[in-house]
Amino acid sequence: MRVLILGATGRCGTLFVREALAASHSVVVYVRSPEKLPADLASHPQVTVHKGTLDDASALSRALSGSIGAQDNSNQDQTQPPTPVDAVLSALGPRTNMLNPHPAGEPLGHAHSLLIRLMKDAGVRRLIALGTPTIDDPLDKPALTNTLAVGVMRFTSPTTYADIRAVGRVVREEGEAAGLQWTLPRVPLLKDGPGKEWYVGYVGDVKGGFYLNRAAYASFVIHELEHGEWVGKAPVITNA
Repeated sequence: MRVLILGATGRCGTLFVREALAASHSVVVYVRSPEKLPADLASHPQVTVHKGTLDDASALSRALSGSIGAQDNSNQDQTQPPTPVDAVLSALGPRTNMLNPHPAGEPLGHAHSLLIRLMKDAGVRRLIALGTPTIDDPLDKPALTNTLAVGVMRFTSPTTYADIRAVGRVVREEGEAAGLQWTLPRVPLLKDGPGKEWYVGYVGDVKGGFYLNRAAYASFVIHELEHGEWVGKAPVITNA
């Protein structure tokens, strides 16, 4: 498959790219600062780099359609016609630095709204977007630890709380209306670690933990891309 990855210069996004390439997929990355992409990925023959911001509809449309602009970089044969992507993987998440708080105005919610509209226009139907248990689900069960964690976030970082909730609402409601095959994996506290084993369930499941290795999350996302076991659902992913 040919996949568009948003947030590819972040820790999760970079792992998305590596996992996709390891699974023999072709990758398009859409980034604000291409120089932050690891050199081995930027020069990879199966990676195309598109430069743009999350509110730039023209640049994002090019990334979806496979067209190359003057500010973009492709390592693939430009004599061939543009190849649209088959799916979009979003690793876009909120700021968690208390000294540089997440901006107000739900920018991630608006970015996903624009993305979904452009995906519909381009005929791209598959979307896997980053969520957290701050987004609730009818299949969740009561869990005091999750209730407390969400309450703390709502109090200490209301802009983060509001934007994460906005992403969940947009992906579900607007994604459904646009006819997308969406999946909203909700992740707990992410950490670095080599393990790639994961558990999939819902808030309150006995087996669910509090942490998820970024490597495991990337592995789950590519697995879900290829198998589509959670289309139209918002499961919680934790370390197994």
